Amino acid sequence: MKKLKLGVLISGRGSNLQSIIDSCAEKSYPAEIVIVISNKPDAQGLKYAIAANIETHIIEHINYSDRESFDKDLNATLYSSGVELICLAGFMRLLSSWFIEKWPNKIINIHPSLLPAFKGSNSHAEVIASGVKISGCTVHFVTKEMDAGPIIMQAAVPVLQGDDEDSLAKRILVSEHKCYAHVIHLIALGKINVKNQQTVDISSKTIESLIYSPSLK
Repeated sequence: MKKLKLGVLISGRGSNLQSIIDSCAEKSYPAEIVIVISNKPDAQGLKYAIAANIETHIIEHINYSDRESFDKDLNATLYSSGVELICLAGFMRLLSSWFIEKWPNKIINIHPSLLPAFKGSNSHAEVIASGVKISGCTVHFVTKEMDAGPIIMQAAVPVLQGDDEDSLAKRILVSEHKCYAHVIHLIALGKINVKNQQTVDISSKTIESLIYSPSLK
């Protein structure tokens, strides 16, 4: 079985990376990670990749005078590794328009809220402060506008009385792991299309619950 070649970009602990590694370890899973790239040499996620015998590469953004120069080296490294889909997994860098244009509908990201609500890096605090009772996560294609690309999948997660940022983040992370691996699976099988800047899920028209959309099965 031909497997979709993934490049995973990280900056920190690599929790979603480890989840993708675990999924790719299953023989029937239609994707494989060919390289993990970090912009920080001390990212915990690099250890997970090394333990799984995955090629790693460090490109420190502090060594570049502008964003596009960094992105050009990033682009060259991904291309040389044969990457077909880029997965952002806690990658704390905004990608330039130049880079995004090189990879149309080939970059996905996971965000810890139900987009388009609560964009940006402070979503958990904003969710708690707002008083909403449901939050969650969103896997989406990356476009030039931050956290605004076509939505592929979402999961609903309750906000409980007494939650703080950490407790809410941990609860949402469980769904992040499930969603990210599932979306990669759907893309690898050619079951996600983009039309008029909206995704069309052609995997199934039956949603078994309202917790995950599309269904995990």
